[in-house]
Amino acid sequence: MDLAELLEISEKERRKKKPLEIHCCVAASCVSSNSQSIKDKLTEILRNQNLADKVDVIGVGCLGLCSKGPLLRNSQSGEFYCNVSLDNVEEILKDLKGEKCRIEKISPDDPFYKKQMHIVLENSGKIDPESIESYIANGGYITLYQVLHEMTPQEVIEEITKSGLRGRGGAGYPTGLKWSLVAKSVAEKKFVVCNADEGDPGAFMDRSVLESDPHKIIEGMTIAAYAVGAQQGYIYIRGEYPLAISRLQTAIRQAKKYGLLGSQIFEANFDFKIDLRIGAGAFVCGEETALMQSIEGKRGTPYPRPPYPAEYGLWGYPTLINNVETFANVVPIIRNGSEWFSKIGTENSKGTKVFALAGKIARTGLIEVPMGTTLREIVEEIGGGVPNKGKIKAIQTGGPSGGCIPASKLDTPVDYESLIELGSMMGSGGMIVMDENTNMVEVAKFFMEFSKDESCGKCIPCRAGTYEIHNILSKILNGEATQYDFEKLKLLCKMVKETSLCGLGQSAPNPVLSTIMNFEDEYLSLLKEDI
Repeated sequence: MDLAELLEISEKERRKKKPLEIHCCVAASCVSSNSQSIKDKLTEILRNQNLADKVDVIGVGCLGLCSKGPLLRNSQSGEFYCNVSLDNVEEILKDLKGEKCRIEKISPDDPFYKKQMHIVLENSGKIDPESIESYIANGGYITLYQVLHEMTPQEVIEEITKSGLRGRGGAGYPTGLKWSLVAKSVAEKKFVVCNADEGDPGAFMDRSVLESDPHKIIEGMTIAAYAVGAQQGYIYIRGEYPLAISRLQTAIRQAKKYGLLGSQIFEANFDFKIDLRIGAGAFVCGEETALMQSIEGKRGTPYPRPPYPAEYGLWGYPTLINNVETFANVVPIIRNGSEWFSKIGTENSKGTKVFALAGKIARTGLIEVPMGTTLREIVEEIGGGVPNKGKIKAIQTGGPSGGCIPASKLDTPVDYESLIELGSMMGSGGMIVMDENTNMVEVAKFFMEFSKDESCGKCIPCRAGTYEIHNILSKILNGEATQYDFEKLKLLCKMVKETSLCGLGQSAPNPVLSTIMNFEDEYLSLLKEDI
């Protein structure tokens, strides 16, 4: 593959485009609601109406507003057809003919879409995720060519560093600094790993990106490998994501066929290949040392650091580990420049963040907003607030490692530091809205039950501590606990946080601590008097 061949594929794909396209979401959420059959039926209807040469029905990735799925979009008007079914899909034909149709439509100017900014999701809902030609026609792999022929590895790292990109997996470690550490390590082999082991309850950001735009991750990983000097990459993905796995397998096969993975990519002196490693769904394998153990074929349990993976990773070699969303930012940053990216967001949190918006809220789905967008803008304007004029009580961010933010803090801008100040964290991007009827002690117990069950058991503080914390929460909810138990609960949380081996154990008490910090009255109201 050379540049001329890449441009020829792009031009050929553009010439194939028909005047009007109906984009049908074929990501997991809509597929589970029969969107593939809806796409097939609409294609048949258009063929029977002799419109097949003017209108094409394209399967695309996630269109965002999952609560209105299955979703389809008119490429000319930009309007979304909502809650489409096999029974009402013919209404779309009426709309195309300018006739009155009985199907709910949403404008692209609807607050759900208007307030968003897509960088990670720039191709989601626009390209066919199972077609490399569709990705190339949308500018795909041009950035990789420019990197390999016009930039040195150090220049790539400098661009990522100057952009201010921080890891989107939770901790927010500066991406450029991590890349430079791996690049400086001298070794016979180096590895690049994409952490796609998304395990937070309610989170589906990474899954949607992989289902919607798998080549973007491959291109981002390949650029990273060139920058740090790696020859082998792994995407570690959980087995519960069969559609994402299937699309990744297809994308890797297509990239190999075109010479975009393998030896002498774009005729440059650079070799890189990517293999999938499918996890069994253990939450702890999202922790980087446990993840590497699992890739090596061992039991996925964490081990102490240092040394860090940048120096001593897979099989003892320097290893770069970033998550899906971090790699998805790489191509736009190199293509548009670090200065462009660094102007988006806040002083210490650059760019955008993808959230899986869920819970007691009118509009749920996948969103991407600039860092610094307030929680109020996200849950009230984009999400439409609590249905039936209900009131927001709290917002849970960061999954089992995060915390619950009270409604009084809704005007807080979302960035790494502000969420930590509120007793929560960014995490990978799960955001669950709770209404006034939510019992916050039950919420704490729910997340502690998850942490208890998912504890790998390697260290005693996490293995025994989460179990005992869960017992005390149960006792409180049953009205059997006293002030003594409550004080013991707080001490246990502190012990688990300070003495657990890995980050997952250290953050497991966060949902309890944050609900105590912001909703202590609910705990106290459930205690019985000491005898």
